[in-house]
Amino acid sequence: MAKYVYDFTEGNRNLKDLLGGKGANLAEMTNLGLPVPPGFTITSDACRHYLAAGVVPDGLDQEVAEHLDALEQQMGRRLGQADDPLLVSVRSGAKFSMPGMMETVLNIGLNDESVHGLAKQAGGNDRFAWDSYRRLIQMFGKTVLGIDGDLFEHALDALKGKRQDTDLDAGELQGLVETFKGIVHEQTGKDFPTDPREQMRLAVMAVFDSWNAPRAILYRRQERIPADLGTAVNIVAMVFGNVGNDSGTGVAFTRDPGTGRQGIYGDYLQNAQGEDVVAGIRNTIPLEELERIDKRSYDELLGIMETLENHYRDLCDIEFTIERGKLWMLQTRVGKRTAAAAFCIATQLVDQGLITIDEAVTRVTGDQLAQLMFPRFDGGADKKKIAKGMNASPGAAVGKVVFTSARAVELSERGEDVILVRRETNPDDLAGMIAAKGILTSRGGKTSHAAVVARGMGKTCVCGAEELEVSTREGRFTAPGGVVVSEGDVISIDGTSGEIYLGEVPVVDSAVVEYFEGAEPEDELVKAVDRIMSHADSVRRLGVRANADTPDDAARARRFGGQGIGLCRTEHMFLGERRQLVEDLVLASTDEARQAALDALESLQKADFTEIFRAMDGNPVTIRLIDPPLHEFLPDIVDLSVKVATDEATDKDRKLLAAVKRLHEQNPMLGLRGVRLGLVIPGLFAMQVRAIAQAAKEVPGARPEIMIPLVAAVQELESVREEAAKILAESGVEALIGTMIEVPRAALTAAQIAEAAEFFSFGTNDLTQMAWGFSRDDVESAFFSRYLDLGIFGVSPFETLDREGVGRLIKIAVEEGRSTRPDLHLGICGEHGGDPDSVHFCHDVGLDYVSCSPFRIPIARLEAGRAALTDSDSDTR
Repeated sequence: MAKYVYDFTEGNRNLKDLLGGKGANLAEMTNLGLPVPPGFTITSDACRHYLAAGVVPDGLDQEVAEHLDALEQQMGRRLGQADDPLLVSVRSGAKFSMPGMMETVLNIGLNDESVHGLAKQAGGNDRFAWDSYRRLIQMFGKTVLGIDGDLFEHALDALKGKRQDTDLDAGELQGLVETFKGIVHEQTGKDFPTDPREQMRLAVMAVFDSWNAPRAILYRRQERIPADLGTAVNIVAMVFGNVGNDSGTGVAFTRDPGTGRQGIYGDYLQNAQGEDVVAGIRNTIPLEELERIDKRSYDELLGIMETLENHYRDLCDIEFTIERGKLWMLQTRVGKRTAAAAFCIATQLVDQGLITIDEAVTRVTGDQLAQLMFPRFDGGADKKKIAKGMNASPGAAVGKVVFTSARAVELSERGEDVILVRRETNPDDLAGMIAAKGILTSRGGKTSHAAVVARGMGKTCVCGAEELEVSTREGRFTAPGGVVVSEGDVISIDGTSGEIYLGEVPVVDSAVVEYFEGAEPEDELVKAVDRIMSHADSVRRLGVRANADTPDDAARARRFGGQGIGLCRTEHMFLGERRQLVEDLVLASTDEARQAALDALESLQKADFTEIFRAMDGNPVTIRLIDPPLHEFLPDIVDLSVKVATDEATDKDRKLLAAVKRLHEQNPMLGLRGVRLGLVIPGLFAMQVRAIAQAAKEVPGARPEIMIPLVAAVQELESVREEAAKILAESGVEALIGTMIEVPRAALTAAQIAEAAEFFSFGTNDLTQMAWGFSRDDVESAFFSRYLDLGIFGVSPFETLDREGVGRLIKIAVEEGRSTRPDLHLGICGEHGGDPDSVHFCHDVGLDYVSCSPFRIPIARLEAGRAALTDSDSDTR
């Protein structure tokens, strides 16, 4: 019979798939002998069964009852016992951390009788007991019964007035309990449930249901967490941080998750329960202050933090509660961190001997490196600083102020940059946080919801800016000195310093980009990046090239570590003023006129290629012969028709219109382009090959590779190859001749095509379009957002390679191509070449290199190293 419930003494951290991250780590801390309140975990298997069948699996209720009985015996109290109650929390816990996205209910077991027993337990502290009771009704009402949480908040605010919640006395809180029970009855038509076991059962169902809550779905999509994992549920004996000033709750990190620096880092809140810290309802104090308040607990906490960091060999995020001087550990996990902290911590742990340099490379990602390459504010620019908060998540963000999540989404969808400003954020603000360039709050610490979620998403965040008076209802905030900032006004926020500026502050390249441009690594972060990148380069098998069409792009690619050019698009050389030459070629009605146009183009092409070969300095340059959808190079047929209809039209205009009509296509992307154009227009490809050969002769060490585009049949390639090979032989220049695999038929007939091709380069942009039947220019705005909402896509197939469809075509082409030509050189030149997940796929299927835009070269280098190390790990396993 399946086992659905595990006591904390039965699990360990390796059971995250079954017990979720929270349950597995509570079990691990229990095994380490740390002070963890006793409890048990309902597995994610039970959740998946419930979500699929609509009922809990057979036997679950009995298992829960047995474990609850055991917990009651261990504690010497029964759940909700009137004179001496055991209370429990019911908390979610998925395999991957989803902070605040799913539900938690504290103080399960309280009712009108047991509240008096709780006061007795606390030495007659009636205030504490009624505060805990009102919290239960408030959380239960919102989480389990689906009541609008604002109804409870408004009632609490009306009672508090200008006071803090800790200023309310027992009588006021008892009255608030009655008010809250009235809200429950009014909104549901039923009384608040008083049976403790029924409270617990309903709370467990609510946690299961919260897996598919809109905010949880949105967060999973943002973080690419699989939708079918489900969540475990942890039932834990309550410990109380809201008993009085000798109690409290806090969040600690074993290192600064913003910078990676070692030291005491976290927030503490006296006389509070756990949710108060992350909710930001009161401003916390720095964790260092706990040494003054309760030195014994502080020293014990530091020892536990050291134990956990050494045990997990990583930055740990810890939640704890102190109940009347007794420290309890409520949670630990490997902590979320900023990109900068990820690189610094990885190298620090190497220096401490906790991990190897191989492990350090696998602990950072290309996405994190990309964040470090984002611009920062120009230190020399004029700035009007209006306030300062806590530097919760670094970066430079500029945008229009908005005060609601919905408004942030609305303006972002219009293409405007926004800064979401709130007193504090909550999980319902997730959509706006994703849409915003940066997040600013007036409340909360560095471990508040805003800070934790922003760091996880790589968003700039400044929180706890207490100087700001934020009025979301009036759509404005007031800064010191009477500065009023209204919705729509532009501000700039610095997540590294915590400073807030009025207006737009110019940005400059990051220090990491300056390092890639050739600057010596000086600060700790850049030195860490240098160490990680150097090792990644030393272990990677994949080469990394650039998609570059100009000498400037080629030079930048070299500086960023590119080992050649994997795609030089020659049609990009004929935009702007050179477009006229393409028109002349199309309009040519005689062999002489056509040759004159080709000669003019050849001279320009030779000059282009010469400069690119020089910039590449002996590295390979793959040149794709011209592949222009003709509509991009000829005048618009409607505009030209209108012009010809006027008296101002010239004879050339009329000839051009006739040519445009003759060449007009309903779908130019599938029309006369690529190899087809080279075969239809005599001399076009020959001109380009001659230009390549002449340029190569002028640049010692030049290594051209000639790529024929849009080949679908080997006969097409053979026809062009024969002419190209003859020109190269006459010029005395050696060059590989290959093709771009961008048509599904080419992938499926790769064994034949490899007879004529010395290399394949996968053009995954077009291959994706043709495999899916998508026109990228149209579908992304038309329906991709809906497909993402429905879960048809986890991510756009133009962003990350579709392994099951397009990836299978690539695998077929790799296997069949190399079966014909074992030394076939293989690469990828679509923008997928710079996508981290796609780079791992390219490594796995045995490609020789990836090619991407120059700016993404460092990302591809890092991910190629990580792919090699991951592959090596799997080999050893």
